[in-house]
Amino acid sequence: MLDRWGVAFYDFLKPPPGLGGGVLEGFGDLHERAARNGAQHGTPVLVTVSGFTDPGVNLFFRVSPMAGRGIRTWRRYAYTLVVWLNFLQVFGRSWREATARDVEAFKDWRLTDVRNDERIMAGSFDADRAALNTFYTWASGKYGLLNPVTGISPASGTDGRSGQELGPGGRRREGIRPSGSRRRQVKWMLRVPFEQWRDVGLCGYGFDGVRRAGWRGPNEDRDAAFVNGLYGTGLRLQEWGSVLDVELPRSSAARLSRAWLAAACLKGAKEGRWYRIPRAVLREVEGYADPLEGSRTEAIRRAQRRGSYERLAYLRVVRGYNARSRVLYLEGGGSLSVDVLGPDERRLLFRRTASGLEPLAVWLSPNGMPKKVEGWEDTFTAANERVQRVWTEAGGEGLVPLWCRPHMCRHSFALKWYSLLSAVWQPHLDGFTEQELLDIREMFGGVWYALSLLIGHADPATTRETYLEPFTALQVDYLMELLDGDEAKGIEALIRTVAERGGRTLTGVARPGVRPSVGGRA
Repeated sequence: MLDRWGVAFYDFLKPPPGLGGGVLEGFGDLHERAARNGAQHGTPVLVTVSGFTDPGVNLFFRVSPMAGRGIRTWRRYAYTLVVWLNFLQVFGRSWREATARDVEAFKDWRLTDVRNDERIMAGSFDADRAALNTFYTWASGKYGLLNPVTGISPASGTDGRSGQELGPGGRRREGIRPSGSRRRQVKWMLRVPFEQWRDVGLCGYGFDGVRRAGWRGPNEDRDAAFVNGLYGTGLRLQEWGSVLDVELPRSSAARLSRAWLAAACLKGAKEGRWYRIPRAVLREVEGYADPLEGSRTEAIRRAQRRGSYERLAYLRVVRGYNARSRVLYLEGGGSLSVDVLGPDERRLLFRRTASGLEPLAVWLSPNGMPKKVEGWEDTFTAANERVQRVWTEAGGEGLVPLWCRPHMCRHSFALKWYSLLSAVWQPHLDGFTEQELLDIREMFGGVWYALSLLIGHADPATTRETYLEPFTALQVDYLMELLDGDEAKGIEALIRTVAERGGRTLTGVARPGVRPSVGGRA
């Protein structure tokens, strides 16, 4: 019987487990001891079923470069290493003894081995490859090992550099990277199929647009507001899933309201940024949080009756918030900037009301506790499974051509705004000279710079090369067909304003035609 590997994660927001008496009593407080050894909240610890650990592996997550990574990266890399260690164990090998041939065998097993019922796609293995390469690059410097990942030479297309070949656009590609993988799997949905996926998967409708009999959707308003927010803001799952109610503006007549995204919730950012929330999304969030009819309030009341909040360890009770300085004031004195609060810490922020404690986190589970960010992955999975089930019951054949992952909402947001901005840059204004068109571009900024601000990328090249490279050759007339009526009207109003300021008339503005009924992908 193999002593299989697993992974646990330090949770400094819960009391450390008691060690009891005996020899373990001398270890003292486990959290303090772990912190002295370089562990942080969320640091992985790889351990076997029998309790054996390998200090050489676990040190990887406590030192540079991994010490500065985010919790989600730690989790992804840790699970990859668990699968890798269990794979090697079958052949009686340790990670220190692994060779390029072992990595090749691992690749084949993960991707193509018919005996493996848990095979993955090329893009998923690309993430495994990155994790193993990072681990062995560090281990080669720390322990003097050869990196078995970069030791693989591709069968063809080499130029003498070990482990690399020419990929698309002349870029170098490591030999272990699957040929079917891309650096980013860019997929997007138009609004019509997105709304159909939402209605069928989360709101109990059929493909005929009729609510299914017997549907029970206690979290329907929450889930619909959440996915509409992802689609409308372009935020990542962690970012939108971690917002506090004090950080959201109140809905107003403005089409897009401005809100602040805290630095600790951003991927790899050192400071926060502004983003925009569509008016319709804010109204849906307010409906979900409505004190009389929203499911959020119902969940809070259930938790208050059970006394769930009072039993939480390390919770912080907030007595006030300064929106200008973005500072929370705590009971008992002290203050805290929301910019330093990561997703897990935010789940422990509460305010005291006449009915008892209630969380500041916007998104709650049915038990009233703030929903963990990773839990939204399960929501998307369940929605996709429900869509497939309804499709089959309705007589559809094969896999339903309708599915969504969280990051597809971000890709779709990028495409939509590329369409909008491209329409502004396109010379559809009659009577404008080249110089005047350049002035318009200068007024709004370059397309890629403006998109990088909306997406939250520090470098516009990231936006262009990663998200929108497949769409740069599309004509503006086609892009305008991707927009719905309100978005097209917004473009028309924007260009008209520019024209009126210059004392000119507007002619030839593109209008949306027939929209595709299915999502596209690149």
